[in-house]
Amino acid sequence: MMLLRAQGLLYCAIGGAVAAAAAAGLAPALDGAAMLVLLAALIFLLGVPHGALDPLFAEELYGVHGRRRWCGFVLAYVGAALLVVLLWRYAPSLFLAGFLLLSALHFSGDPARGSRRTARLLYGGAVIVLPALFHEGEMARLFAFLVMAPMAAAQAGVLHQLSGPWLLATALTAAWQARSNWLSGLEMAVTAALALMAPPLLGFAVFFCAMHSARHMVRTWQYVGADADAAARLGRVALLPMLATLGLGAAAAFYWRAQPLEAALMQWLFVGLAALTVPHMALVEPVRWRDWVRPSAGVG
Repeated sequence: MMLLRAQGLLYCAIGGAVAAAAAAGLAPALDGAAMLVLLAALIFLLGVPHGALDPLFAEELYGVHGRRRWCGFVLAYVGAALLVVLLWRYAPSLFLAGFLLLSALHFSGDPARGSRRTARLLYGGAVIVLPALFHEGEMARLFAFLVMAPMAAAQAGVLHQLSGPWLLATALTAAWQARSNWLSGLEMAVTAALALMAPPLLGFAVFFCAMHSARHMVRTWQYVGADADAAARLGRVALLPMLATLGLGAAAAFYWRAQPLEAALMQWLFVGLAALTVPHMALVEPVRWRDWVRPSAGVG
């Protein structure tokens, strides 16, 4: 519990500083491609590792052991990811709407145990909805790398219409949350401020790495034992998936090599994240809905 509090405080310090710097006009003055290169590296190094722990949940929840079962698991995981890529290829508008919705639902698992469902949904949605309040044009520009420009503008417009009421509801809920858990309320407020003030890609990267990924890794470590042996086990579990992700990323970079750099990076980053999110959620959500309580009959 102390480690989760420390992670929450560190996120609030980082996220609050970035939000304040952006509000003061001190956000990094990098062009789109340079910013994307920096943030893609940050997300790969600090964000993707939490998904590399998915094989552990396959072992714990579904008893995946032995070569045959592991082959089946890998085929199912990669197959689900490929279906998401095909959805983007042939129905990009549906892909984008679905990715935004699933991301909001997935991020709603971050708040502390005991948080109300309404607070969770507002928190998860804040990451997706609130950037459009002040950055609707930039959101539309970024979405246009994934879908046709008219649909990108339409989806950014919908988020912009939602952003005002969402901000009010989030602010009231954060204040209410702080009455029973001040850190949880502060995390919600910082997440909203970061989404509002920072450039959308920067705000997302800070949240994804310093909150979502970091919290998932801390909870997973606690889930399997919270000791040195558990940390070593997590390292062993994550090694091969990280290498596989690096290889798939290199193959995707080769596929998109003919595109302008910014478009290729946006597609590589967000289509890749969407493809990994679907099987990742299938494994992790059952654990989250049990508040990270390990089943008594769990394997290993």
